[in-house]
Amino acid sequence: MKTSAIVAILAVSGASAFTPNTNAPQQLTKVGATAELDNMLGVDIETGKKIFDPVGLAQWAPADFLRKAELSNGRSAMLANVGWFWPKIVGTFDSQDVTTTDPIKAIAEADLQWWAQFFVFCGMLEAVKYRGELEGKSYTGEGPAVIDWAKQWDKLNADQKESMRLKELKNGRLAMLGFASYVANYYIPGSVPGLPAGF
Repeated sequence: MKTSAIVAILAVSGASAFTPNTNAPQQLTKVGATAELDNMLGVDIETGKKIFDPVGLAQWAPADFLRKAELSNGRSAMLANVGWFWPKIVGTFDSQDVTTTDPIKAIAEADLQWWAQFFVFCGMLEAVKYRGELEGKSYTGEGPAVIDWAKQWDKLNADQKESMRLKELKNGRLAMLGFASYVANYYIPGSVPGLPAGF
């Protein structure tokens, strides 16, 4: 009961962050971000020195939005890679509900209360990011970490910061491809060369 009350309070407290910004112009037409993307960080040898946009999404969204989305997905994929390997190497925590080291089966074993808390927590983080965006702040793309624990980011010069941004971007892309390959190999054994069946 106490957990349900906390979840309700947190959900209500973050709702104001999703109030629409009436001053912002609505963009529902093509924005022509392709040219801007061609000059962005990350257009490199592995993409053939041009943007990789096979379905043409760049024409419908601003370039900075696409970059922030790519970084957010890359960071999530890096965490997902750790989550895929962790139970297989370290094992599970002392838990009564999740007992498998199979990452897909573990999703179904997790208690619904845990999932509710997880979604509320993620919603709160997104609300903070969204409110910051409305105020002109950015929590994505400023550096290689949202929180710089070692306080080293400001000590780097412009070239070093550019190098760190590129490393994070490429590691995120690799993590997205890696995680996609694990899931593909899980459901279609042998579809990824070098990975054992059911990995």
